[in-house]
Amino acid sequence: MNGFDWAAFGSGLGWSAVAALGVMLATFGVALRKGMHRIVDVAWGLAFAAVALVGFVASAGIGDPGRRVLVTVLTVGWGLRLAGHIALRGRGHGEDPRYEAMLAKAPGSPNLYALRMVYLLQGALVWLVSLPVQAAQYIAGPMSAVAWAGGCLWAVGVFFEAVGDAQLARFKGDPANKGRIMDRGLWRYTRHPNYFGDFCVWWGLFLIACDSPAAAAVSVVSPVVMSLLLTKGSGQRLLERHMAQRPGYAEYVARTSGFFPLPPR
Repeated sequence: MNGFDWAAFGSGLGWSAVAALGVMLATFGVALRKGMHRIVDVAWGLAFAAVALVGFVASAGIGDPGRRVLVTVLTVGWGLRLAGHIALRGRGHGEDPRYEAMLAKAPGSPNLYALRMVYLLQGALVWLVSLPVQAAQYIAGPMSAVAWAGGCLWAVGVFFEAVGDAQLARFKGDPANKGRIMDRGLWRYTRHPNYFGDFCVWWGLFLIACDSPAAAAVSVVSPVVMSLLLTKGSGQRLLERHMAQRPGYAEYVARTSGFFPLPPR
């Protein structure tokens, strides 16, 4: 059975919290200068990358080098791709309507409210969701078939995210599609290929941490929380509420799986 260094992991949790908080506070400072809070969405992926890199440095000489490299590369790659995609998608646009609506109702200073309810909250979520990444860094011993399967599941997730995002961007970029529902490519099999991809990414990273029962036990909350956020929280539920009034969307819902890819009905 692979060993797990609880003491080093506990110390690493503190450093990862500093990393996530640092990224969010720096982003808050940039947002104040720009007068626009939508850039916090870019910082989401960057904060995960920062946590993974800090964990890699902090676990040097403790965890298995191969596992440390794998989980760091996968997390940094996922975070940078997501950050770049969101940055390009928002280029040239003003404030996100979600943040405008939220801050319009904010008690007291809107910026301080945004700091508490957006930046610090997202920083805390980054710290929580990244637990498998942090825990995997402190596992000694060789990687198992389960860990390699986790890497494969991560690859499936990134495929659905990247391809789904690219297909949607091309669809929206064609003026002939204005007001139409995207039901092509991966979007023909699931209404949310990007959210399904995110789901696979975090369950895949969790499987890498399953090489140690202790690491698995301390980090299983991460994919569970992410799954709930994607399906019941700020992901699928809110987006579908926003899309519900569009012409043709009810028919799209009737024939297309809500989350897991399935043949159209």
